[in-house]
Amino acid sequence: QVQLVESGGGLVQAGGSLRLSCAASGRTFSSYAVGWFRQAPGKEREFVARIAWTSGVTDYADSVKGRFTISRDNVKNTVYLQMNSLQPEDTAVYYCAATRAWSTDAHEYNNWGQGTQVTVSS
Repeated sequence: QVQLVESGGGLVQAGGSLRLSCAASGRTFSSYAVGWFRQAPGKEREFVARIAWTSGVTDYADSVKGRFTISRDNVKNTVYLQMNSLQPEDTAVYYCAATRAWSTDAHEYNNWGQGTQVTVSS
């Protein structure tokens, strides 16, 4: 079982940037895909981005394409989400999660971090 810890959230003005980190412990991300999801108050948890650990293949939700970048550091066993041009609608709790599947469905992910709050002010 891989344990995940997110960090890097905070308060930023519209147009600003943040970088989220998702560090794994317990075992490596090898053979996993790692996804970022977010959940705003009163809304469903939604897919943001994912990366296949071994191949590095990435995928993004349309709402963040061109603004967010997911990447990985094999040595640190950490996945990052670089978020640029942030907008108030990006405000949410952001979660990283791991799965052995290649999916944008949160139900396919069975290892979740505790979440980190991102707030974008207008």
